Amino acid sequence: MTTKEFKLPDIGEGIADGEIVQWMVEPGQVVKEEDPFVDVMTDKATVTITVPWDGTILELRAAAGDIVPVESVIAVIDTAGAGALAAAPTAAVAASSAPTAAAPSAAAAPVATPAATTANGPATFVQASPGKVLAAPATRRRAREAGIDLHRVHGSGPSGRVTNEDLNSFVAGGGLVAVPQVAAPATAPAAKAFTPTAIPAGTAEERIPFRGLRRKIAEAMTRSKFTATHFTYVDDLNVTELVKLRKQAKAMFVDQGINITYLPFIMKAAAAAMKEFPTMNSSLDEVSSEVVIKHYYNFGVATDTDNGLIVPVVKSVDQKSIPHLAHEIQELARKSREGSLAVEDLTDGTFTLTNAGNIGGLFATPVINFPEVAILGVHAIKKTPVIDEAGEIVPGDVMYLSLSIDHRIVDGATGARWMNVVKDLLENPTKLLLSSL
Repeated sequence: MTTKEFKLPDIGEGIADGEIVQWMVEPGQVVKEEDPFVDVMTDKATVTITVPWDGTILELRAAAGDIVPVESVIAVIDTAGAGALAAAPTAAVAASSAPTAAAPSAAAAPVATPAATTANGPATFVQASPGKVLAAPATRRRAREAGIDLHRVHGSGPSGRVTNEDLNSFVAGGGLVAVPQVAAPATAPAAKAFTPTAIPAGTAEERIPFRGLRRKIAEAMTRSKFTATHFTYVDDLNVTELVKLRKQAKAMFVDQGINITYLPFIMKAAAAAMKEFPTMNSSLDEVSSEVVIKHYYNFGVATDTDNGLIVPVVKSVDQKSIPHLAHEIQELARKSREGSLAVEDLTDGTFTLTNAGNIGGLFATPVINFPEVAILGVHAIKKTPVIDEAGEIVPGDVMYLSLSIDHRIVDGATGARWMNVVKDLLENPTKLLLSSL
């Protein structure tokens, strides 16, 4: 028996530990290098780590939900006879694909570095979102090389995860997936009288493990609410002219595949206002008792997914045009759907925007993305009667913005004046386009 200990790798700069979200293996299981191994959650994101060596799983030293320090041994693998495993045919998918770069040596434990793109493709973050197919990085790579759309492959793994064996079966079946056919009833069934359904004993409640991304969100929100002194300021904006301008811009760039939304305009207005009120783009260094004013404008965009809230970050907002920002927001949304966000896509934010307008409601009081000092809630644009300059009541487009600030650092008056600048720029968007920003 030849045993090797697998230590939790450093999967991101400054990461001290990670939470075991889910094991994809169990003791006694024979595995191959790059098979799905374990999902690990950090403060940055969830990372899928693949099996480091061919062999047999002897021991798993951490359970789902455990918080494990980096460099701690989390599994032991018997690699005796691994050569025979490695020599076996890998999969029909691999045989059908084009040659690729050489895989890392089996003797070297892989380090999950989601910020980097390796010869084996970009490291993958497993974050559920609409249309997302769960699969390990190696499985995705093989499918990509073979030109297979993972949405067409039936996943037999946990939570519908597509495995290497699923790809093999898909290829062996000629790329066809059998879909059960359900015959339509000859006549519509007669309506039945309503009868209350008795709830079986012990099933009136469901208990879901409180871990993974949900727990990280809870920790972040609790820290924010118990540390930052929240103050929320709300204003309404007549964005009738912005609606017209956005409509024109949308038509101009549709042929380039760029969807111009309102968010880039709001981001540019926020950055311009921050140059007048710098403390809005700051943080508090509690160790040195210093307020850190940031002269770079990296704005996070809170994104709702099936698995929880994530905040990809658009860098250097003040240096980019409206179309450039729109394209970058699209790319981050695509990465979120595909589960390919890198650590740098999720870090170094200085301010956050959260958009609940597509869901509904009037306005909200968002929780600050600590250690930032402010967050802007963006809400729905609604047709509303407004009074024009001649005093006439006319139809207009009105939206609410809600600004939460850390009152330890930013005074309410400063937040209100910052909002006034944002309001002026969005109500008169030509000023925004003609400004030096």
